[in-house]
Amino acid sequence: MFLPITREEMNERGWDEVDFVLVTGDAYVDHHSFGTAIIGRVLESRGYKVAVLPRPDYKSADDFKRFGKPRLGFLINSGVVDSMVNNYSVFKHKRKKDEYAPAGKAGGRPDRALIVYANRAREAYKGVPIIIGGIEASLRRLGHYDYWSDTVRRSILLDSKADLLIYGMGEKAVVEIADALDSGIEIKDITWIKGTCYKGINKPEEDWIILPQFEQIKSDKKSYAGSFAIQYKNNDAISAKGLAEKYTDTVWVMQNPPQEPLNQQELDDVYALPFENEVHPSYKVMGGIPAFEEVKFSIVSSRGCFGGCSFCAITYHQGRQVRARSKEAIVEEARRLTKRKDFKGYIHDVGGPTANFRGPACDKQLKSGVCTHRDCLYPSVCPSIKPDHSEYFQILRSVRQLPGIKKVFIRSGIRYDYLLADPKCDKYIEELCKYHVSGTLKVAPEHVSDRVLSYMHKPPKEDFIKFTRKYKKANEKLGLKQYLIPYLISSHPGSSLEDGVELALFLKEYGFVPDQVQDFYPTPGTLATCMYYTGLNPLTMEEVYVAKSMEEKKMQRALIHFYKKENRGLVEKALARIGRKDLFYVLISQRHHKSKRM
Repeated sequence: MFLPITREEMNERGWDEVDFVLVTGDAYVDHHSFGTAIIGRVLESRGYKVAVLPRPDYKSADDFKRFGKPRLGFLINSGVVDSMVNNYSVFKHKRKKDEYAPAGKAGGRPDRALIVYANRAREAYKGVPIIIGGIEASLRRLGHYDYWSDTVRRSILLDSKADLLIYGMGEKAVVEIADALDSGIEIKDITWIKGTCYKGINKPEEDWIILPQFEQIKSDKKSYAGSFAIQYKNNDAISAKGLAEKYTDTVWVMQNPPQEPLNQQELDDVYALPFENEVHPSYKVMGGIPAFEEVKFSIVSSRGCFGGCSFCAITYHQGRQVRARSKEAIVEEARRLTKRKDFKGYIHDVGGPTANFRGPACDKQLKSGVCTHRDCLYPSVCPSIKPDHSEYFQILRSVRQLPGIKKVFIRSGIRYDYLLADPKCDKYIEELCKYHVSGTLKVAPEHVSDRVLSYMHKPPKEDFIKFTRKYKKANEKLGLKQYLIPYLISSHPGSSLEDGVELALFLKEYGFVPDQVQDFYPTPGTLATCMYYTGLNPLTMEEVYVAKSMEEKKMQRALIHFYKKENRGLVEKALARIGRKDLFYVLISQRHHKSKRM
């Protein structure tokens, strides 16, 4: 049974009131890839009555009264994706589709949805606790650079006028909050829970870290970078301290240390909750929910990522400590998928933020937390890591051997530098090619200029070349014609036109035809966004070149698709600007083009 989304469904359960109204900017999909479903089911498993208010009419407070006054509070998220990212392209154009809306129709979610929803909830029922969470709250929990307004904005806890903010993966925090409220503790007094931010009125105790105050980071980019560096190094449940950001003498935003990640049994328990694994029936006649189709036959195997890519927000949201579900739980979920009437025999993914990470990077992380002075894989694989893919491939073997399964794909991506570091990498690459690729494997080198890769915290170009050769060799041995398609990012901080030309020449030489190219998108909470805004690497305070003009952004992007006729003018202009017009005919000639795809 779905959680109720209407008053009628609430009445069918015989409820006179609900404990929580769970508000979200997404359509309601009762599947564990959607945070709303997880939080709702976790609270339900603890005996709380939860109703979901998906995609509410935000023009007035009326829709927020749909279930009556909640006994304990409103839980509000803007959806799986930050609402501004969801609504606008990197060029700040309104998106034409919303993958999390019925039939993908855009326009039903307000800009800065978390703020809008929280204000409407407050208008509906004054005095009812408002707790915000999800990705938008997590990445905007302290003062942050906002790309769309090109300003430094306050903590979203203050702008939303919410009572409490949950950051990171919120299962433990939301249950602790619910239990505290249920016991009669007022929301203003719930200040001790890990993984939350609250409003303080006094300077904190000595064991807290005092960040540069908001007015300082708003007016001084060096102070902003310094503040970000402190936050970046205090994001682990074991080693992090509380952080305090001052706004006025009586207004502070206090960030408690992160919650501990769920252990394997806790993860198994969460993913075993009674999800319907389907969109709410009301959306069927409306055209379904496109985002659900992408994950419908996928299995989440892990959380967290020690990859440390500077443009990715997972480090700031889920953390660097990886935790994974058990083999038995994953295989059982795959078995359940085979029983679905619409299952065609294909598992689309078994993975997480990075598919081939199955646990903490090293034993030290379990005792002391993640290192604050270096990354796990950058600038090279840390000697303390003992790469081992045996369990992951055992899981894949068990899943693909289930009756009714034809193929198991890996779509969430693999870190090839981590795979290459495994002494048995050749064996695993061959198995990958034989059973888990269908024509093409998507990989994410993101760039090939080692200078740019250093700002991305990605492995050097030689690692990518080494992987492509091993991939090609494995396919030749198997008698298969399969290719690699690289994901690439243009205009990343540190990338110049010279770097763009180096990338174009590499693609030409190796015959790669990029399928997906993303112009760097400065989203809140990432190391690369801090570089974009400040022009500084916050970890070293060294200056970083940033391409900000629309003209240069278009040129860098065109260099990646240099073979397209419509891009020739931009390619020629880029080459002229760096004094390399001689390369124009090298790039646009058809010689070797598409002939060496690996």
